[in-house]
Amino acid sequence: MAITKAAPPAADEREAPPPDGPAEGHPKKDQRLNSPLVLTLLMLLVVLLQNPIRQALGAPVMQSWMTVFVAVLVQALPFLVLGVLLSAAIAVFVPPSFFARALPKNPALAVPVAGAAGVVLPGCECASVPVAGALVRRGVTPAAALAFLLSAPAINPIVLTATAVAFPRNPEMVVGRLVASLLVACAMGWLWLRLGRTDLIKAPARESYEGQGKGAAFWGSVRHDVMHAGGFLVVGAMAAATLKAVVPQTWLRTAAENPVIAVLALAALAVVLSICSEADAFVAASLTQFSMTAKLTFLVVGPMIDLKLFAMQTGTFGRAFALRFAPATLALAIVGSVLTGWVIL
Repeated sequence: MAITKAAPPAADEREAPPPDGPAEGHPKKDQRLNSPLVLTLLMLLVVLLQNPIRQALGAPVMQSWMTVFVAVLVQALPFLVLGVLLSAAIAVFVPPSFFARALPKNPALAVPVAGAAGVVLPGCECASVPVAGALVRRGVTPAAALAFLLSAPAINPIVLTATAVAFPRNPEMVVGRLVASLLVACAMGWLWLRLGRTDLIKAPARESYEGQGKGAAFWGSVRHDVMHAGGFLVVGAMAAATLKAVVPQTWLRTAAENPVIAVLALAALAVVLSICSEADAFVAASLTQFSMTAKLTFLVVGPMIDLKLFAMQTGTFGRAFALRFAPATLALAIVGSVLTGWVIL
């Protein structure tokens, strides 16, 4: 009897590769950490370590730290919320073409007018960058748009009011901040008008909420600004509390006693902390070891150039622009602050 060799199975009858998912009866474990799981683990860790945490919080250094941290947050938060709401309202309901029509046709005259127009945008620097991008997109001369970008976060009424509250015994600080910020913004605009190259500024991207309803755009802008500005406010309050409670006072006193080092130190601190302009006055006021001129430098530099602003300017106008604009702005802001402080403070 002949034995016939079985034919190989057809392609569609061959054993299919195992599916990507787990086999039945062997559920695949999801090893990703989601937010509820992280929160649960943190709460469990806090419960397990409650005695050491209680002892640490009871230490005099931590009590001092918490006092400064909470004080800065409580003082700054109302101005931050008000500024975010007004900034979102203006960004959504006031068309950018309004600013283009209001500026003079002469670029040299448009720079100071745009700088002074920064008072109509009661928001932080996070709002000024997209508005400046919209101005450039609608044909406004870049020098005027840049002057508006630099002045708006520092001379608007919300920021000046917060500065007056933070320095109740030094009203000249409000005048100094207004004058120094406006002078630096105009000087930077004229400098760009003279030496800047148009090809360094790329066309800004379209607005994030363009095409959506007014309500959705408004609340989307509010959520964005609250998340970003609020986070930077917390970081700034933590840094101020750390400087006040942890860093040896002799170090701060040594830096504060040298006028040059004090100014440069607070300028660098403003760049690194990236605090929202509606809250930075309260952080500056807590640095009691430093001179008024050094504090003014902190208030002028921060709204014009810091780490988050550099990233936003790079994303809006291009890296080539930001690499030239940021160092020049920092240098002018320091010089303008020192000169203004020498005259006014």
